[in-house]
Amino acid sequence: MVYKITASFPDEEKYGLRAQMRRAAVSIPSNIAEGHLRKTAKDFRQFLSIARGSCAELETQIIIAHKLDFIHEDNFDNLSSKVEELSKMLSSFYSKINSKPPTR
Repeated sequence: MVYKITASFPDEEKYGLRAQMRRAAVSIPSNIAEGHLRKTAKDFRQFLSIARGSCAELETQIIIAHKLDFIHEDNFDNLSSKVEELSKMLSSFYSKINSKPPTR
């Protein structure tokens, strides 16, 4: 969804906001996957924390893009709600992992 929406950004944003949003969007699942393959729960929590940070970055970038009129209202509402939901899921998952004893 982020790739489709950012495709319509102005050309001068090719290496700016468009690229930042795409990197943040890709970073979220990439860090979850990498953390899952680590040997310890502590490492997994660290990568989940990075994914949460990327999600917060993406939320902020969506707001900036909307204020710059790069994202139309309907796309903004849809994307914002999806990223907000993802943020809540990541926080819940992080809390659940964090409350378990460090085994693995």
